[in-house]
Amino acid sequence: MGNHNNFGKLGEQKATTFLLDRGYKILERNYRYLHAEIDIIAQKNNYVVIVEVKARNTGFLEDISNVITPKKVKLLTMAANHYVEQMDSDVEVRFDVITVVKKGDDFEIEHFENAFYHF
Repeated sequence: MGNHNNFGKLGEQKATTFLLDRGYKILERNYRYLHAEIDIIAQKNNYVVIVEVKARNTGFLEDISNVITPKKVKLLTMAANHYVEQMDSDVEVRFDVITVVKKGDDFEIEHFENAFYHF
């Protein structure tokens, strides 16, 4: 596995820990459906939260809309819809983005709730 893949997995682990520390329950990691992959599926209160994790070694794009392409939104929405249908429960779905930026020996984590809408 390439270094960028290892770093991506580390970013996902940091994001998972971040969510757990804030009271989220992790339902799935790396959930796959057809050509889509959801990094983290979490739950808090009556929300199922679809989380896309973006990890970088240095600086991050300020405008989150440049990070999640329309194609990615479509794939995430398709996979989220499939997952929620399988759950067979009445929940609301929210799409979040967590950025993990390595700065020296530290990590800076930002959580963007409702980062995009799926319509």
